[in-house]
Amino acid sequence: MHCPFCSHQETKVIDSRLAGEGTQIRRRRECLGCGERFTTFESAELVMPRVVKRDDSREPFDDHKLRSGMIRALEKRPVSSEAVEEALARVTHKLQTMGEREVPSRRIGDLVMEELRALDEVAYVRYASVYRSFQDVESFQEEIRKLRELDDQDRRRDQLPLLPDEPA
Repeated sequence: MHCPFCSHQETKVIDSRLAGEGTQIRRRRECLGCGERFTTFESAELVMPRVVKRDDSREPFDDHKLRSGMIRALEKRPVSSEAVEEALARVTHKLQTMGEREVPSRRIGDLVMEELRALDEVAYVRYASVYRSFQDVESFQEEIRKLRELDDQDRRRDQLPLLPDEPA
């Protein structure tokens, strides 16, 4: 690491501590040339995959697009900003841990829809209407029917059976 004061090439680490809720390391360094001390932060660099659009074009992942799409769907809905940030973090984490260099935009949309379904059903349907390009009322009704079926399945899975031999 070059010294920011004299550009000397050698520095030594005096102290290291965790920072940023354990996502960074804070290091105090001392220049071996001029003796000045300075702080550096070290964090893991996780590369986001490129997005493959429907027309087969490719572009870098843009977290601002992800955020604005979710926020637009959640507009005027009773969902806290903390819940939105957590959902965004989960989507981003899933994309990072996929280990893929390229991810279809459809897969990202599916991840967003999973998160929105858990946050707010109205936002889910709003997002689905744009994402799936609904053309008529029947398309909306079909998506709402699927949503209700999923909710019923989730409710059944989360409940204990009434009778001992009844499947969970």
